[in-house]
Amino acid sequence: MFRRILSAFIFLSIYANYCWSQEINTAFTIIPLGVKGGDDESNLSSYMIAPKGSENYVCLDAGTINAGIQKAIDLKSLKGISEEIQRKQIKGYLISHAHLDHVAGLIINSPADTAKNIYSLPAVLNILRDKYFTWDAWANFANEGEKPQLKKYTYFPLVEGNTYPLEGTEMKVKAFELSHGNPYKSTAFLISHPDSYALYLGDTGADEIEKSDKLARLWQNISPFIISGQLKAIFLEVSFPNEQPEKQLFGHLTPKLFFSELSKLEALTNEKAFKKISFIVTHTKPPQQTAEKVKQQLISGNREGLKLIFPEQGRRFTIN
Repeated sequence: MFRRILSAFIFLSIYANYCWSQEINTAFTIIPLGVKGGDDESNLSSYMIAPKGSENYVCLDAGTINAGIQKAIDLKSLKGISEEIQRKQIKGYLISHAHLDHVAGLIINSPADTAKNIYSLPAVLNILRDKYFTWDAWANFANEGEKPQLKKYTYFPLVEGNTYPLEGTEMKVKAFELSHGNPYKSTAFLISHPDSYALYLGDTGADEIEKSDKLARLWQNISPFIISGQLKAIFLEVSFPNEQPEKQLFGHLTPKLFFSELSKLEALTNEKAFKKISFIVTHTKPPQQTAEKVKQQLISGNREGLKLIFPEQGRRFTIN
């Protein structure tokens, strides 16, 4: 009898630990290294993401690196020396598109970095290879392009819709093409670990403005993960206030367009599941007065009671 009780106790302990570990694995840790779009070179789009409990991060875009890491250290979101954190904890870079406010930190900090992959659609990698990592613009720290190739970075082309492991991490990624001022391309990245997901969209215009179906196709692909409760968060840009003329959006969203696109996504799911998602607002452009207007328009326009997160540079948060 005692052996049966002991065996049952051991089984329940193992099962409880397993469930606890699975619960931990259903969350992501986010450290924003930069949250703005525009002209503040110390705070441009870049987000470290890792499974909760892990220090194996990838960067979602890389507009700002060193200044953002230092801010995170000051806020006790990270521990250590800035250069060492970039070298050891950032395992790779997912680049949505090659505009400077999404790649400047990667380029300028490349001399102090270690060998790792740059993941993106081939068209984006081609810009990095042909425009930035050249010996006229900078040193060629990559494995392709002008010689000599220093081969610190390896270009890793993503085929849309295929899933790839992110080297040095516990995560995987699937890429989807976006329209950012048609025909210019941007990218959405669906990050997974192991059965939980976070969706990061680089700069994107609304389908109705872009004369495109890129967002509609993306919403179709991710809606099943919302219904199942696996998709935990969506990073989505809102660059301008509602007053911005359509002809001057340049492939970006306003609060009105943000909610319009999300309503299309919600129609593919259900209200209960949809309201569990955290919507992380990215890429709001300066000046500060304009950024505040965008925030207020999002808050006042949030009639569905969605969970909106306005990330702050360096301030760590988790999504569950």
